[in-house]
Amino acid sequence: MSATYTSASGSTFGEVLLSLRTAAGLSQAGLALASGMSVRALRELERGRASAPQERSTELLADALGLAGDARESFLSLARQGRRRSTGAAKGAALRSLPAVSGLVGRQPELLRLSREAEAGGVVVIAGPPGVGKTSLAVAAAEELLSFFPDGCLALDLRGVDERPLSSAAALEQVLTSLDVPPGRMPATVDERSSLFRKGLRDRRVLVVLDNAFDEGQIRPLLAMSEGCLTIVTCRRVLAGLESARWVLLDTLPENSAVELVAAVAGEHVVREEPQAVRELVALCGNLPLAVRMVGNRLAAGSSGRSVAALVGELRDERRRLDSLSMGNEDLRTAFSASYRVLSPRARSVFRRLALIPGVHFDDDLAAVATGVPVAEVGLVLDELVEMSLLTITTEFVRFQFHDLVRIFARERWLEEEPQDVRDQLRDAFAAHVLGLASAAGMLFLPHVREVPRGCPFRSQEEAAEWLEQEASNWSAVHREAAALGRHRAVFDFAGAIHRYAFGREQKHRWDEVFELALQAARAFGDRRGEVEMLSLLGWTQDRCADDPELALATLRKAVSVAEEIGHHRIVMSANASIGLALTRLGRFEEALEHNTLACEGSGEFDYFQQRVWTFLALGTSLLGARRFSDALELFTSTLDQAEQNRDQTNPETARRVTALLLTLMGDSLSALGRWEEAADSYHGARTTIGALQMSYRTEAELALSEGVARRRTGEVEQARACLMFALGKLDALGNRGQREMAEAELALLPG
Repeated sequence: MSATYTSASGSTFGEVLLSLRTAAGLSQAGLALASGMSVRALRELERGRASAPQERSTELLADALGLAGDARESFLSLARQGRRRSTGAAKGAALRSLPAVSGLVGRQPELLRLSREAEAGGVVVIAGPPGVGKTSLAVAAAEELLSFFPDGCLALDLRGVDERPLSSAAALEQVLTSLDVPPGRMPATVDERSSLFRKGLRDRRVLVVLDNAFDEGQIRPLLAMSEGCLTIVTCRRVLAGLESARWVLLDTLPENSAVELVAAVAGEHVVREEPQAVRELVALCGNLPLAVRMVGNRLAAGSSGRSVAALVGELRDERRRLDSLSMGNEDLRTAFSASYRVLSPRARSVFRRLALIPGVHFDDDLAAVATGVPVAEVGLVLDELVEMSLLTITTEFVRFQFHDLVRIFARERWLEEEPQDVRDQLRDAFAAHVLGLASAAGMLFLPHVREVPRGCPFRSQEEAAEWLEQEASNWSAVHREAAALGRHRAVFDFAGAIHRYAFGREQKHRWDEVFELALQAARAFGDRRGEVEMLSLLGWTQDRCADDPELALATLRKAVSVAEEIGHHRIVMSANASIGLALTRLGRFEEALEHNTLACEGSGEFDYFQQRVWTFLALGTSLLGARRFSDALELFTSTLDQAEQNRDQTNPETARRVTALLLTLMGDSLSALGRWEEAADSYHGARTTIGALQMSYRTEAELALSEGVARRRTGEVEQARACLMFALGKLDALGNRGQREMAEAELALLPG
C-alpha cells in the first residue's frame, strides 16, 4: 500500500484504521488476533472513542496490516498526532503530585494486564511492599492508557503512609476542583462530594489514579462508578475489603530485569564490564526496584568508586546495607519506616521480634515462640503484617517470609527497641524450642527406634522428616548460633540426635558443618568418646557431602587412632568402613578391601541395623569397584536375605533404605555380569522400594534409566521406552544434562 495519511486530510486515526482493515479483508477479530490487541480496543478506536493507541501497539497494527515504507510512516505519524491531541484536549489530563517515570523495566506483563483491565473498567489495586515500584507502574500505565480515556486522567497522592493521610473529603475537593467545580458549589459532606464526583464522571471515559492509599475507608468515596472509567489504586495494604476490585500483586523483579534496570540507570557499559558483580549487586538489593535504582544512580554518579565490585563489598555488610541504599532524598529505610509506623503497637512488636527467626521462612508456631505471643493470637498479627506487605506468604503451606532488606530493617528495630534482657530471653527460648524439636525428629530415624515414643511431638517418621525439611534453614542457623555462644552440650547433643537422619540425605544439607561444630563442642567439654564419634561422622560427611575423600581419609584415620586408644570398638569398626568407601572412590581398591574386611570382622558384636549391615554394604561396594562382580553379587544377595530376616529390629525407613540400596547395587553387579533380565528386575525392585524416599546415592530417575538400559538389552522394547521416557522427564526437571543425553541415546536405539 502506498497511500499516506495526514491530519490535514481531516481523517481521524480510527477512520484510517477502519479503511485499512476493510481493504485488507480483515474482521476486527482477525486484526485483533494478528496484532495482539483486543477486539474491544479496536472497536473503540474505529468508533473514535479512543484517539490513538500507544507507540508499540501502533507498530503491531502496522505489521498486521502489512504497511511498509511511506504508508507505514504516515500511519505511525497519524497515531502520534492523535495521542498529542488527546493529551492536550483532555480535561484534567495532567497527573497531579505523582513522580514521572523514566526507564520502567521488567513490568511488561503487569502493563499488559492493566491494558486489559482498561477495557473492563472498575477498580484495580496494585499492592506490594515498599520500594517494589507500585507508583512507577501506575504512572507508566496511565501514560500508556491515556488514549483510551479521551475525557482525561485524574490522579493524586493520598499520602497513605504519612502521619496524616489525606482525608476522603480533602481528596474529593481536589478532584472536584479538577472537574471545574467552583469553591462556592463545593458540597460540605463526604457523601455529597462523592455523589457529585460520580455524577461528574457519568457518561465519561476517565482514568483515575489514586496513589498511596491508606485503607478501604479512604478509598470508597473516591471510586468512580461510571462504566467507561478505570480506577487504579496503589497501596501497601492489599485492601481486600474493596468489593469487586481486581488485584495486581507486585513482586520484586526477576534477576535479568533487575540487571537491565542497572543498565538503564547506570549505563550498559557497567553491566558489560562487570556482569557477575552486577548480578551479585542486584541480589544484595533483593531485586527490589527502588534499591536497584538507588545503586544504579550511585554507579552513574560515581559515588561508589570505580567499580561495581566496590559497591558490592560495601553492601555485603548487613549492618551497613540500608545506609548504603540511599541516594539524594531517597532512603530505603525511610520507606520501610513509613509502613512500620502505621502498624498497631502489637504488630510493631511482633514485626521486630520476628527478626529473631534466622531461617528463610516460618509458620505460626515458630512466630509464636519467637515473639512471645500465644499461637492462638499470633495469626491475626501476622495477617496485619501481610496486609501491609511487610511479610509475604510463600509455598503451598502457610509459611511467612521477609524480603531480605525488610528483615534487616526489622533486625534494626529489634536491636534498638527491645531491651537486652528481653532479647536474651526470647533468643534462648527460641533456640531451645527449635533444637528440641529437631532433636526429637532426628531421633525417630535411629535404627533401634521402631515406633514413635510417647510424648514425642511428632506422630510419625514422615511428619518428622517433613518438619526437618521445612525448617532446615532454621535449625541449621540456630545450631550455628548455639556454637558461637558456647552452648557446647546443646550443640553436641543435637548432632548426636540427628545424625541418622543424614543417611541418604547427604547432599541436602551441610552435614560436615554440623559435625565439625559438634566435634569442637566435644573437645571443649573434654568428652573423648564424643570426640571420636564426631570425628567418624565428620570424616563420612567430608567424603559424601563435601566430596573431599582425601580430607575424609585424614579425619577418619584420626578417628580410628583415638578410638583404638580409648577402646571405642564401634567407632574403630565404622570408621574403617568409611575409610574403605573413601579409598574406593579414589580407586585404591586393595586398600579399601583391607579396611572393609577389618570392619566386617569387628561388627559381629553390634546390632544388625546399627552397624553390621553398613559394613557389609561398604565391603560389597569395594568389591564392585574392584570389578569382582560375582563376589559383590554374592555378598549383596546374602546381606539382603539377612536384612529381611532382621527387618523387625528397625523402623520402616531404615529397612526400606537398606533394601533399596542393596537392590540397586545388585542391579549394578548383574549388569556388569551381563545378566540383563535379572538386573532390570533388581532396578525395578529398588524403584518400587524407594517410593517417596529421597536417596542421594541413586535417584528414582537414575534407577529408571538403569532399568531402561537393561530392558532394552533384553528386547523388552515398550517397557524400556516407558522407563527411559520416565527418566527423561525427571532428569529434565533436575537439569541433569549428562544423564539426560544418555537417556536420549538409549531411546534412539529402540526400534520404531
